Amino acid sequence: MKRILVTGAGGSPAANFIRSLRKAPEEFHITGTDADKYHLMRAEVDTRYLVPRVDDPSFLELLNTIIAEQEIGFVHAQNDAEVGFLSEKREKIQTKTFLPSKQTVNLCLDKFASYQEWRAAGLRVPTTTLLGGVADLREAFTEYGGNLWLRATTGAGGRGSLPVHDYGTAKAWIDFHKGWGHFTASELLEPSSVTWMSIWRDGELIVAQGRKRLYWELSKISPSGISGATGGGETVSDQKLDDLAVKAVLAIDSKPNGLFGVDLTYDKSGMPNPTEINIGRFFTTHQFFTDAGLNMPYIFTKLAYGEAAPTISRRLNPVQDGLVWIRGIDFEPILTSVGEIEKNVLALSELLRKLEG
Repeated sequence: MKRILVTGAGGSPAANFIRSLRKAPEEFHITGTDADKYHLMRAEVDTRYLVPRVDDPSFLELLNTIIAEQEIGFVHAQNDAEVGFLSEKREKIQTKTFLPSKQTVNLCLDKFASYQEWRAAGLRVPTTTLLGGVADLREAFTEYGGNLWLRATTGAGGRGSLPVHDYGTAKAWIDFHKGWGHFTASELLEPSSVTWMSIWRDGELIVAQGRKRLYWELSKISPSGISGATGGGETVSDQKLDDLAVKAVLAIDSKPNGLFGVDLTYDKSGMPNPTEINIGRFFTTHQFFTDAGLNMPYIFTKLAYGEAAPTISRRLNPVQDGLVWIRGIDFEPILTSVGEIEKNVLALSELLRKLEG
């Protein structure tokens, strides 16, 4: 039996990874670590350890102690901070990892650095300015027509994101976050976005699947309308999207290895623009694909052990279009379809038609 370690095991991203492995055709002994004593208790693992934060000087030694005690064969992280740590310390971690190069991880963890790579490669991206001071912000308002998208250069969950339409609000937001030098301003795109989740090995694309976000969970309590928690997602396939996402990955790394989750937002002309790559980890709701028949965490783990990938029906978008994953706090996720959802919409229309008649 393979014995693996999942860090940040009490978080939602790790829960989807662990649940996917539980659905695999082989058994795993899963050890979980978490720096939050409460989140640790909800980790769906066989063995659990409370650990300090990843920036604690003792973290590496403690991690290797757990790896030795539990005879861990592979370690995987599902949050950016720990992905960055595993990447930087990979030579000192006493078990397998499956990550892109250090340079690639660092580029993708810095959203402005990845933007610069894409722009240099000639990809269509939202024009973006690194905000070193108020002069940069004023120039961005002039250049981008008075409508900006602000966000932090690092972090997940829409960290620091806010659409702004006046200078005062924008400056106050950045001042509040102490964000000068660490925030960017971009031209404001449309609300529609899509994620292209992919697994690579030594430069070869193993499998990729597109997912359109239908809405954000808890969006009403987020200043930007982006909570970082997808409420509903739909499987999609689009050759234009596939081609652009591949180009976005290869512009960052000519020989990609491991996990690349390309986030793209549509502009007013309907073209997807890459905005970031979630590197070395799956997006939070990847159990969606598992329940739809594509167990990407299992494929990824097999590759991490140097084994052949399970048989996949096709490399690009093997899951049928129009499947929908709906989730929320205290609800079991639901796998349904656009067709089933529209049945209820049509039923309402019919009831209203009868009332009017």
